[in-house]
Amino acid sequence: MTKVCPETEERTLQEPILTVSTDVSFASNHFPTYKLGPDNEIVDEPKEDEKGPSVKETVEEESQFLSDQHKRLSVRDLASKFDKKLAAAVSLADEAKLKEVASLEGHVMLKKLRDALEYMRGRTDGQNKEDVEKAISIVEALAVKLTQNEGELIQEKFETSEDAKKLVNHEKSFACAEIESARAVVLRLGEAFEEQERSSEASRAQGPDVEKMVEEVQEARQIKRMHHPTKVMGMQHELHGLRSRIQEKYMNSVRLHQEIATIKRAEESKSCPFVLEGTQSLGSCLKIRVNAPDNAIELSNCSIQWYRAACETSQREAISGANQEVYAPEPFDVGRILQADILSNGHKVTVTTNGPIDPDAGLQSRIDSLMKKSNSEFSVVISQMNGQDYASRSHVLTIGKTRIKLSRGWITKAREIYSKSMQLCGVRGNIKAPAKALFWQPRKSLTFTLTFESEQERNTSIALARKYAFDCNVTLLGPDD
Repeated sequence: MTKVCPETEERTLQEPILTVSTDVSFASNHFPTYKLGPDNEIVDEPKEDEKGPSVKETVEEESQFLSDQHKRLSVRDLASKFDKKLAAAVSLADEAKLKEVASLEGHVMLKKLRDALEYMRGRTDGQNKEDVEKAISIVEALAVKLTQNEGELIQEKFETSEDAKKLVNHEKSFACAEIESARAVVLRLGEAFEEQERSSEASRAQGPDVEKMVEEVQEARQIKRMHHPTKVMGMQHELHGLRSRIQEKYMNSVRLHQEIATIKRAEESKSCPFVLEGTQSLGSCLKIRVNAPDNAIELSNCSIQWYRAACETSQREAISGANQEVYAPEPFDVGRILQADILSNGHKVTVTTNGPIDPDAGLQSRIDSLMKKSNSEFSVVISQMNGQDYASRSHVLTIGKTRIKLSRGWITKAREIYSKSMQLCGVRGNIKAPAKALFWQPRKSLTFTLTFESEQERNTSIALARKYAFDCNVTLLGPDD
């Protein structure tokens, strides 16, 4: 059997159809929905894809960045910056050329596409012909849109070229100004170097004479200083002489006051029924003695109270517990005047030391040597404990930087750190050898009266313990001091 096909269909299929150029690229796989108004104007424009900033925005951003730079650049940096901006301007020009070429190619493509559609419209009929006509209207709309874009591109190109020219001219003028400034600095430096070289040459030419003159001037100044002292040195000598004379007059006045006070006390003692006996210095013992011719007054029937004061006219401080006829000064009394009020038969009599209590000559050196050690030990005997007589053998009193300990061998009588409840002073009661004894209260409800081997050891232990306690922010004094 043989298949018979209609001739009309075979003729239609064999006719050639013009193809569209492969260079055409569409944004999507369907025709855009453009609507043409009167005079071929596009009513609804599609939204363009923003693939990046425009050339104008790029130029404005670069200009703003350059205007914000306040740092002064060197000549090399300026040259590099100028080259970069020039390259950017060239690249912008190249980009504009590429857009112009792309626009021209777009016109060619649209023309080819429209010719192809016109050819297809002549070859088709019915529904296909309507589709082709619709496609032709879309192509015409695209051509109109492309023409509008070309106008905008030309305007943008013109503005971009103007901005680029302004930018290049501004950078060029700035670079020229910097180069001129650098050139002026170099010229000034060159002039300074030339001036320095000329002065050095002149000084080398006159070198021997100038050096000789400098040596002579220095020698003359030395001779003048040696034989003619300055006004400042003369004033210093005068001040030194004035100080010496003032100090000498002060010592003379103090000696005269002491002599007058001694004479006054001697006159008063002739009529005073009581006198003080003993050396008025640290380590001694002061004793009140009756000066009446018939010894009619008995001290046991009198009331006694000892005081210390900075001077005879200053306010007195009562020594708590010192109410016996004997009192041994302690380190706290050095430099002060001691007084005793004696109340007998309703009459009060005051006896006073001739002057301040003198210090022990070797006490300070002894304390300085002991402070180099961590602990200092003293041999003592316990005379009283809690106010009661106590018969004991020799004990060891250890005075450390943070505590005091009383012990005998392995047995510890008391061991306490420095605190506000601790008290330490010379003995103020009636006891044998008061100049060698001290009162120690380690804590409340526990007291000791300790007797040392010598007066110096007793005073050394008191002064040393008070220094260590002061370092621990504790003041060691007697009761009610």
